Amino acid sequence: MIVTQIKKIGKGERYSIFIDGVFSCVLEAEIIVKNKIKEGQDISEEKWQTVRLENGDLACFSRSLSYLEKTYRTEKQLREYLREKGFLEESIEKAVCKLKEYGYIDDSIYAENYIKTYMSKKGAKKLRYELFAKGVSCDIVEQKLNELIDEEDEKDRCFFFLKKYLKDRNLDKKLKAKAYSHLISKGFSSEDVLNALGRIEDESWD
Repeated sequence: MIVTQIKKIGKGERYSIFIDGVFSCVLEAEIIVKNKIKEGQDISEEKWQTVRLENGDLACFSRSLSYLEKTYRTEKQLREYLREKGFLEESIEKAVCKLKEYGYIDDSIYAENYIKTYMSKKGAKKLRYELFAKGVSCDIVEQKLNELIDEEDEKDRCFFFLKKYLKDRNLDKKLKAKAYSHLISKGFSSEDVLNALGRIEDESWD
């Protein structure tokens, strides 16, 4: 096998590699330098496979960093993204382990930040469901919800959303049903919604 051409791609640090006159793959500049790949070089099949796997690991890690620069992600989100980009599971596993070690991925921190950001807009049930969907484990979700939202706070937030929804309108039977559905959709439990409705009705009798 002869490396017949090394062609730079755009302005980045990536190169198209041609073996025996045919395009083989794209390599990062770091891998080319490290393995002393050059035009005219005779390279064995075994060596070439090793180079490509090493390049895949580096490319996977680099792509992960770029993805995480935009916003914090869960481990599941990162793995799904890398799979969509076609990286091998072996490269993905190495990248994830390294990123967790460096602190770029931490589902516990993600869950805490997510709850703090959206607890003023959503109930605990909805926060729980959304975090599960993002791949955060049950143990982490429950721990963070218990730390950040106590039962009385949840009831008070539900009552606040109810008053905001009603906007001083009279709570007739039809509006009560709509308010109930609205609060359930916000992620509050049926118990807390009924409690809030009861408080509103008690206030109307004062």
